[in-house]
Amino acid sequence: MLTVAYLAIQFPSEIEPYVGEEIKELRKRGVRVIAGSVRKARAGGEETRVPEILLQPVGLVLLIKAAWLAVRRWKRLSGLILRIVCRGREGPWARIKALLHTYLGACYAVLLADQEVAHIHAHHGYFGSWIAMTAARLLGAGFSMTLHGSDLLLHGAYLNTKLEGCRFCLTVSEYNRRFILERYPEIDPNKILVSRLGVDMPRATVLPRPSCREQELSLLAVGRLHAVKDHAFLIRACAQLQARGLPFECSIAGEGPERGKLESLIGKLGLERRVTLLGHVPRDCMDSLYERADVVVLTSRSEGIPLVLMEAMARGKVVLAPAITGIPELVINGKTGFLYQRGSMGDFLARLLFIHSLLQTSRGRESQSPATARQLDWVRHGAQVQQWHNYNRKKNLQAFAELFMERIVPQIESTHEDSILQQIQLPVQWHRNLPVRTDGVDAIAGARSGAVFDG
Repeated sequence: MLTVAYLAIQFPSEIEPYVGEEIKELRKRGVRVIAGSVRKARAGGEETRVPEILLQPVGLVLLIKAAWLAVRRWKRLSGLILRIVCRGREGPWARIKALLHTYLGACYAVLLADQEVAHIHAHHGYFGSWIAMTAARLLGAGFSMTLHGSDLLLHGAYLNTKLEGCRFCLTVSEYNRRFILERYPEIDPNKILVSRLGVDMPRATVLPRPSCREQELSLLAVGRLHAVKDHAFLIRACAQLQARGLPFECSIAGEGPERGKLESLIGKLGLERRVTLLGHVPRDCMDSLYERADVVVLTSRSEGIPLVLMEAMARGKVVLAPAITGIPELVINGKTGFLYQRGSMGDFLARLLFIHSLLQTSRGRESQSPATARQLDWVRHGAQVQQWHNYNRKKNLQAFAELFMERIVPQIESTHEDSILQQIQLPVQWHRNLPVRTDGVDAIAGARSGAVFDG
């Protein structure tokens, strides 16, 4: 049985459900997946989603075994150590942390040593991917990773080394793929692959009816209270709406380190009756929030492609988001939602007021043409169609598993007319017995060069 180790920074995580979903999808295909977490999850998950390996805290015995493994297989680590100590532009603290993460990688390798792991996959390009790459080198296994947004665009420490060392790299948008190839031109384009995320489509596909609340505009933002999400921008925009005399309410669902600053800003701007910080909201309670919202807004400075936009669009809600990174692949301005220029308060307010005017028309409060009144209905419908075809959780999980299997299980392609022979898959450990291809190229040489394994 093919054995794969799958490492996340924190698993299970309610805000990253796709990690558990991908593990489950691989297991459905007969792959033995060893779920691992660098840190202990804050809250317990389902029994089937508990990690089989928890790396931290690290015991003394494990540290000693890891040190001995690193000494015995020093040649496999020497290139990484040389990169950390002598190359690159990272500062002293970043180099120290990378050395510590290398040690953690050796610990991870010890925990996996008896599991016959053929491949290690890391979700996100943060330090967990360095741990996974180190363990893969020590074990002689393949390595791959998934990149989202901030791990690529804001916190890409040692990313060139990780990209060079991975068998393949999955990323969530075409924007990210282009960014990687432009920023790291030495990387083989064939191993940078787009693997979209997705959400479940609601059973009911009926478009939501316009709110019955007079002229009040209901805004909803969902996301952890972190500086990169820039909820302060949304709160300042709410102050502008209040100054214009527009009746509205704004709910912000999520918890995080910025809560104190945001509470202070709400009080300073006199928005206590208009803006509410809801804190953490369980996923099974989100439907009622989406149902109440007229517009789901996103004000992040950096993103991959947020699940919150997908969830809102799947429910036929109107979304307003910044035109950054891969978001325009999901939100097509005026067709599946609305975009604004990042950081532009004027553009954000203009788009929001335009949406409000369309909402008023839909509610029959203004005399407009029927076509104008139906404009938001077309946007809502377009959002749902976009989700169904391109960001459908079930479809995209299947595509992920197929892509993953194609890359980690070597395949022999033959020009033989028998189509069955063209689908033969051989385990990695059999590569020395590979036959000579009919086109005269030695398949063994191809395997050693990485062509067979990397496609």
